[in-house]
Amino acid sequence: MSTVLFHLGPFEITIWNILLTVVTLLLASISRKLINRRLKRYLAQSNIRVEGQRTIVMRLVGQLIYLVAGYIIFLVLQTQNPDVSFRMFLEYKIIETKNFQLSFSHIIVVVAVFYLAKLAVRLFQLIITRRLRKRKDYDAGLEYVYVQFSKYVIYIIAIMIASKILFSNISGLLTGSLGILVGVGLGLQDVFRDFIAGIVLLVERNLMVGDIIELPDQDGQEMLVAKVVAIGVRTSKIETREGNILILPNTQLTQNRIENWSHGSLLSRFSIEVPVAYGADTELVTRLLKQAAFSHTKVSKTSEVMVRLSEFQQNNLKFELLFWADQSWQINNFRSEIRMEIDRLFRQYKINMPYPQLDLHIASDKRDSHRKTGHYDDPNE
Repeated sequence: MSTVLFHLGPFEITIWNILLTVVTLLLASISRKLINRRLKRYLAQSNIRVEGQRTIVMRLVGQLIYLVAGYIIFLVLQTQNPDVSFRMFLEYKIIETKNFQLSFSHIIVVVAVFYLAKLAVRLFQLIITRRLRKRKDYDAGLEYVYVQFSKYVIYIIAIMIASKILFSNISGLLTGSLGILVGVGLGLQDVFRDFIAGIVLLVERNLMVGDIIELPDQDGQEMLVAKVVAIGVRTSKIETREGNILILPNTQLTQNRIENWSHGSLLSRFSIEVPVAYGADTELVTRLLKQAAFSHTKVSKTSEVMVRLSEFQQNNLKFELLFWADQSWQINNFRSEIRMEIDRLFRQYKINMPYPQLDLHIASDKRDSHRKTGHYDDPNE
């Protein structure tokens, strides 16, 4: 039990140390589960309602329990190594070079820096959310931009602090690694372009979370209607009408032509093509098409609804119904409902909608019939 198996920093590790460490971690895990059960009951019975309160409290309790478990493990290791103090353990150099040094204290400080950064992000998110949601002109997209931007700034500061802790001479390190950095920069230039495009999207706010956009598909032949779900630093997520999530590089959203239905006017003009058989009363057709459009709740009653006879086709009159409606994600469903109403009205008023047809005229040839009968007419007769 007292045989030294290996060294961990300044500590000599034995089987006894390993067993006690495993037991300590098991007890910490069991304690966390028991305390979380009690907390769930308490939070369920309390009248306080904070978004994500259970998750935050559970994580905080779990982190505190494992922090105490870590200190107990140190005491367990110290039983076999009484000469090693806590300060010696922290200052023990795991890696040490000219420009870089890593000790247990560095690891603890770096972890603490990022932990505090995470807490700061949540704090800023809470402050921003509360202030913006009190406004009458609350905008969920604006809230997302502020939260994301503050998160990036905080984590960049945390990375700079961690680099300063780990690297004693950052300028010298950068100078020595200049060639490598140039090569990496050339290889990752598309990533940097996407990063800059993400910053532009967050700052300019031309596209925001929840916006309905129309953009070219992958082949560039058809237009794709989608909803912006998330805007990241390098990539953004959009949701198609089929429910699929597409992850696009931000450069596609800044360099391609994109129509944002959610910017500008709240209304957009849409059209429905309706074929009608020849001979139909065009004035009645016009009145019925307008009636079908105005019967829908999403069609603007204050904007003009137009009906145009756009073309004389081979088998029908081609009418075009133009109406203004809310720029909705469900516009195709609205079009379908209006078409259903058009079909009902046309049936009621006996307006025929033609189906494709082709007239075939067969002409007989006298010479063919003469060849079959063997008789030819005398041209002198």
